[in-house]
Parts: sequence; C-alpha cells; structure tokens
Amino acid sequence: MTETAAASRWILSQNSRLRLFTLFILYVAQGVPIGLFWTAIPAWMAANGAPAVDIAYVLGLTALPWTLKLVNGFIMDRYTFLAMGRRRAWITGAQCVMITLLIVCAVVQPGVEDVLLLGIAGFAVNMATTFQDVAVDGLAVDIMEEDERARASGMMFGGQYIGIAAATGITGAAIAAFGPSAAYLLAAGFITLITGYVLFLRERPGERRLPWSAGEAHQRNREIHLGAWWPIMKNTFKSLLLPASLLWLPVLLVRGFHYGMFNAVTPYMGANNLGWDEAAITATAGSAQLLAGILGLTLGGWLGDRFGAKRTTIAFFIGYMLFSGTMLATQDMWADSGLFIFFVYGWYALDILLTVAALPISMRLCDSRVAATQFTIYMACSNLGITIGASVFGLFDRIGGLPTMFAIVMSLHLVGLLVMVLAKFPRRAGFQEKMAEVLAEAPGPAPRVN
Repeated sequence: MTETAAASRWILSQNSRLRLFTLFILYVAQGVPIGLFWTAIPAWMAANGAPAVDIAYVLGLTALPWTLKLVNGFIMDRYTFLAMGRRRAWITGAQCVMITLLIVCAVVQPGVEDVLLLGIAGFAVNMATTFQDVAVDGLAVDIMEEDERARASGMMFGGQYIGIAAATGITGAAIAAFGPSAAYLLAAGFITLITGYVLFLRERPGERRLPWSAGEAHQRNREIHLGAWWPIMKNTFKSLLLPASLLWLPVLLVRGFHYGMFNAVTPYMGANNLGWDEAAITATAGSAQLLAGILGLTLGGWLGDRFGAKRTTIAFFIGYMLFSGTMLATQDMWADSGLFIFFVYGWYALDILLTVAALPISMRLCDSRVAATQFTIYMACSNLGITIGASVFGLFDRIGGLPTMFAIVMSLHLVGLLVMVLAKFPRRAGFQEKMAEVLAEAPGPAPRVN
C-alpha cells in the first residue's frame, strides 16, 4: 500500500467505516459528562444527605447549557479554522476545554455542601459539551453520504446512550470507592483518548491535522463558507420557513415531549407505585439506557436503511401509541414490578429507535452552508419539547395523575403520526433543487447536492 493510499484511510470524506466509527465514538465521549453530571453526581449528593432543593439547583445549572446551545451553531458557521476542516477544530477545542475543566474539578474537589461550586462545574463542563455536540452534528451533516445517514443516526444516538450508561455506572462506582475526584479524572482521561484520535484524522484531503501542520483549506469548504452573520441568518431562516421544514418542527416537539414526560414519570411511578428507592430506580433506568443504546446502534440504523426514514418513523409512532395504550389498559397492575420494568425498558427503547429513524430527515432538510446552525435549531426544538414535557408533569399530576399523562402522550403521538403520513418530506436530491431556487438570491454558491 502506498503512503498516499495509507493516508487516505484516515480521511473522513474517503472512508465510510471511518466516518461511522468517528460519529459513534464522539457521541460516546459526549455521553460521559452527561452520565457523570446528570446522574452520578446527583446520586452522590443524595447518598450523602443533600436536600432535594440542592440537588435540583445543581441539576438546573447542569441542564441550562443544553437550552442555550441554539447560538452555538451560528458561532460555528461564522467562525472556523478551515485549514483543519469545518468542524474538527471546534470538536478538539471543545474537548480540550472539557478535559481542563474536569481536571480542575478533581483538584478543587467540591463537597456535597459546595452547591454553588458543583452547579458551576456542571454548567461549565456541559457548556463545553454542547459545543462538541453541535460541532459533531455539523460534521455529520457535512460529511455523511445520503445512503449512510440512517446508520449514522444509529451510531450517534446509540453511542450517546452507551456513553451515558457506561459513565453512570463507572463513575458512580469510582465515586463510591475513591470519591468524586477519581470520577472526574476517569472522565477526563477517556475524553483525552478521544481527542488524540480526532487530532489524527482529517475531514478532507490536503487539510492540516494540527494547527501548525502543513496543509490548506479544501476547495469545497472555501466555496460554502459564508463567513458573515447576515448571510448565515438569512439562509438559515429561509430554509426553516420552507413548508417541509415547518411541518417537521411539530414532529420534533412531540418526540421531545414524551421524553420529558416519561423521564419524570419513571422515578415518580417507581417510588409511589412500587415503593422502590433511588438506587433501584436508577439501576433499572441505567440498564434500560444501555440496552436502548445497543438497539439504536444496531436495529435502528438497519431499519432506517431497509425501510427508509419516513416509513420507519411512522412505524415507531404507531408503536409508541400502542405502548401508551397498553399502559393505560393495565392501570390495575401499576404496582407490579414486572410492568414497571416493561415501561422503563420500553420507553427508552422506543425513544432511541424513533430518534434514530427521524434524524436523517433533519439532515436532509439542512442547507450545507449553515448545517451547524440549522441542525442545532431542529435539535433545540426537540429539547424545547423535553422542557415542556417535564414542566407540565406537575400540572397533569394534579388534574388526573398518571392516566392523564399517558393519554396526553398518546394523543400527541397521534398528531405526530398524522403529520408524518400526510406531509411530503423530501429525499435529499429533490429538496436541494427546491432549496437552490428559494436561496437563489442569497450570497454564495447554491447548496451542494450529494
């Protein structure tokens, strides 16, 4: 094998298996701080006597960056170091910040009583993680071929679930045995390995591996890089206002709503209907997340490839409606541990399979010139649904309890199903032709047709 041929094996645009594995491992890395700060640290606080208000304060600050990440895409589409590719500099930079912050946490060692410091740590590490998240999403839209998008979706969200589940278990055990500093250092060490891997790659031929290496920006990236705020905002909102895009937004909201609602229902149902303690509930949820990640990684991508994104999404909306209907029909068994386990494993599995099925549609709707911005807006719409679902949990508890919650989720899935059946969502090539017409007056070249 020649040196040139050997080098091409490490160029994302020229190696399909490398593209898929890279998305998988980057989403695993993204799941590590989520599992640590969203589950392991709150569990450690609770086990050491922290009141609920302190835990809620830390979780609130930890979650805040994920509601603010809407601006990340605009920043990344405006500013980038093209000589290293459109996204790789952002990915490595964000991960270096994550590593630094985790090491700082290990050195400072905030205790259970240091609520403000724990909240700041959760906020800062998750803020860096959201930049990595948006950069990886932008990379997926930029670099994946159309026939890879279903598999890529499975790799991405399956990897995230696996990373969250693994981090929850491993860092939780490390905290129990050696204290929180060990968990911070373990997380930092893993992300360091992934950062080294990313630095060894190139997005496209001729680019630099490191800022000081030889290489230059790829012609394709120079052509589509807008480099100014107004064209980015103009192209993004024109793309979002296309009919297919507007119809897609309520589907994303529905998906987010059930996640927020069922994420709150899980501990509520486990504690109140079965009398389980926190350890038993989180252990069940962690196992369910791991299985869901494996399903997304394997079955989700295969189904999307075999049947197409739209038909697979329709099938999972129907499956979710049957699932909620089953829970409503078995109310007299809600104190049974077997039914509760069915519920937890079922909703996590259906959530990731639906997400994996639908993700290629979000990718197809993106204009490649503003991919990070537009894709982030779609993901923010789903996150808004999560926030709404979690926020109205208390309201529905007062007006009807768990039966009302399952009925509302089932009704909203019917709305999502009707949109999917009646709307005509595009295949990549056809949509790019339509987008080229809509954006004809925008500065720069027409979007690239893959």
